[in-house]
Amino acid sequence: MTRRPKRAPRTAAVQWSRLLRRFGPQKLRPSALVAELDTSLEHLSYQPISSEAVHGLRYFWFDGLFASISLNFYANFVTLFALAYGASNAQVGQLTAIASLLAALSLFPGVWAVGALGRRKPIVILSGAGVGRFLLLVWACVPFFIHNPRVAIWGIIIINALITFMSNFGNPAWTSMVADIVPLDMRGRYFSSRNLIMNVMALVVVPLGGWLVTTGNGLPGLPFGGYQLVFFLAFVTGMVSTFSFQQIKEKVDPNIRGRRHRWLDTARTIKNTPGFMGFVVSAFVWNVGLQIAGPFFNVYLVSKLGANTTMVGLLTSVTSVFALIAQPWLGRLTDRRGNMWMLGVTGLLIPFLPLAWAVVGAPWQVIFINIGAGILWTGYNLANFNLLLEMAPNEARADAAAFYQFVVAGAAIIGPLLGGYLADAAGFKLIFVLSAAWRWLGVFAFLWLAARPVARARKQAAAEG
Repeated sequence: MTRRPKRAPRTAAVQWSRLLRRFGPQKLRPSALVAELDTSLEHLSYQPISSEAVHGLRYFWFDGLFASISLNFYANFVTLFALAYGASNAQVGQLTAIASLLAALSLFPGVWAVGALGRRKPIVILSGAGVGRFLLLVWACVPFFIHNPRVAIWGIIIINALITFMSNFGNPAWTSMVADIVPLDMRGRYFSSRNLIMNVMALVVVPLGGWLVTTGNGLPGLPFGGYQLVFFLAFVTGMVSTFSFQQIKEKVDPNIRGRRHRWLDTARTIKNTPGFMGFVVSAFVWNVGLQIAGPFFNVYLVSKLGANTTMVGLLTSVTSVFALIAQPWLGRLTDRRGNMWMLGVTGLLIPFLPLAWAVVGAPWQVIFINIGAGILWTGYNLANFNLLLEMAPNEARADAAAFYQFVVAGAAIIGPLLGGYLADAAGFKLIFVLSAAWRWLGVFAFLWLAARPVARARKQAAAEG
């Protein structure tokens, strides 16, 4: 059966307002909501779309919803959990750097597993969506079994590294599968809709998580009870996300099996894809700059500006609010102007954010930084992910995605170690300024090494065609 769109694609905001008008409180039945979601997803495509494709889009949407709840219950509080045990700036840097090292080590075994198994969904389900989420329970148990603060800090670092390893092990399979789930002509609008609900969840969950940490840590006999609670909630909602992804039918590619024997051909294919190597090189430079300061913003907010975990959650929610507001418009703008344009513009503006961190003197001033972050990072992340799917060669997409993530992980090893050393030696403001300069270097590398060759290749193809 094939479904055909009856009208122009709706924006994500129109979809939600239409849903709320159509269903009153008595009619908010799960089946009715699912049917309305299916109709909304169907109308995101300009082309006919099958019922099976809509089914996959629906559960991928649910996967994003619950994955966002899970991630936002814990991601902003891991560093603060380590700080609560007395972690130093160097150890905060190690928290990110060691995780990035294991991320880098996991990617090519992840690609090998895809070729050996000939399937992608089982790898996603068993790695980050399975073992990675069960490790959240181990985090929740740390205060019960480890009472030495120094040992606990290293326990937090190791568990974080293992979660990252499992997540990135499944990333090549996930990226390759996503390209099959979401048709090319609707990716901008679909990911805008999916990211919209993910940002709504972040808006609700991050402040809730901050409040739970602050409140739970005050319970008698449970000095870390708030952290334990949010890690447990992250596990529960994460498993709902895993269940949702499990419902998606994988499009089995018979050419995947045995691809592990063609590494040289894959390397040649990646090298000969216009702009892809430039995209990877620029991503390395950009992410070194990003990670020099990224792990230390919340540390600075708490240790120097005097914020508590509730305030960290509320300030993070500001980012989610403005990401939510900007998401539909940025999705349409990306479809209209292109991913290259969106990444270039947002990439030139984002470095002003760490510069602003260097001049703030009170937690409330971070509101204005997070407003800009919510808007700019929404456009950047949407364009960057779409470019990875677009620029990676079709015949080696999982391998190309692994190579990209490997390089990004390498940057995430160098950046936090350098940032932690400089923060201890010269202070936070230096790493904020250095981060801005390095990010500008990264975006100029993107414009010269990736955008320029792609534009030249497209111009040549148009002239020949």
